[in-house]
Amino acid sequence: MVELKIRYSVAGAAAAFIGLNVYLIRTLKKSMTTLDEVNKTLVDARGVIQDLSGEAKQISSEAKQLIHQANGVTKDIKGRIKSVDPLLETAHDVGEALHQVTDAMLHGSTPSQASSTKAEATSKPKAVYSTSSNLHLKVK
Repeated sequence: MVELKIRYSVAGAAAAFIGLNVYLIRTLKKSMTTLDEVNKTLVDARGVIQDLSGEAKQISSEAKQLIHQANGVTKDIKGRIKSVDPLLETAHDVGEALHQVTDAMLHGSTPSQASSTKAEATSKPKAVYSTSSNLHLKVK
């Protein structure tokens, strides 16, 4: 009888070990499937990252070109402004000369005397009208 119990115990242990092995095999197969899917996902992610890094390099290159072009345009504009400055100063000087002539005509003196009588004329403001849209006269 003891021998029979030992046989049943060994048979039970063997059946439990077989069941455990079957469960472990299934678990390992599911784990392998999951790992294969993770591997595919990683491969896809690497491809996307490489594409994005290529696009980022292209965008960076285009941004650098745009900055260089903007710097060139800025230098060009600064050069043009510097070339126009003397013209604007000349126009200002012409405006002042016209103002002196206008003052002289209004006060009945010569342009050189107009600057000396200018202090006298500040007591009474007089309006000066011009038909030219570019002529800016100072009125005091």
